Amino acid sequence: MQRIALSRVSTLARTTGLHSTVLRSAKPVAWRGVRLESSTAIDEQKAARRAALETRDDKQRDWDAKILSYEDLKPRTQQPSSDSYLIDVREPDEVLQGSIPSSVNLPLSVLGKSLHLKPAEFQEKFGFPLPKKNQEVVFYCRSGVRSASACDVAKRNGWTKCVILTLQCTNTDEIASVMNYKGSWLEWLEKEGKPAT
Repeated sequence: MQRIALSRVSTLARTTGLHSTVLRSAKPVAWRGVRLESSTAIDEQKAARRAALETRDDKQRDWDAKILSYEDLKPRTQQPSSDSYLIDVREPDEVLQGSIPSSVNLPLSVLGKSLHLKPAEFQEKFGFPLPKKNQEVVFYCRSGVRSASACDVAKRNGWTKCVILTLQCTNTDEIASVMNYKGSWLEWLEKEGKPAT
């Protein structure tokens, strides 16, 4: 039986081009009987691990921003509101290729620090007022990855605890919203019928 198995391996090695592989002393391995028993300690560890994973997942769900579609975003670009910001988190050299109408640029690389600037300092540095924590903020980037990170940064800095459109508020005084235009710049170009650059 051992010879058959080795001959199959040898044939397989030749047919797959691995004929230079050297099989050294293939010895049969004896199965050592291992007895597995369930114990309350192991069950408790599994339950604790499961609870920790569920807690982590709940926190992740808590940080998920509302995702905006092209159809939801298009009217906002045609009639911008002073109570809402559309923020492009791409780097300035990427913005030179184009941007969504009515958007402002605040690169993700400086977002966290910028949210702590004094309003006058922020205005001078970026050319638009620092969004207030009770204002709606929509982030976008090139493909939706950095904008999701920007939503997380804004939320961690106190920009929102609910989404206006779903009214899932934990505090009725905080009615602002951080949203992610997941399709971002690439989807915008596609929907507008423009070539991607």
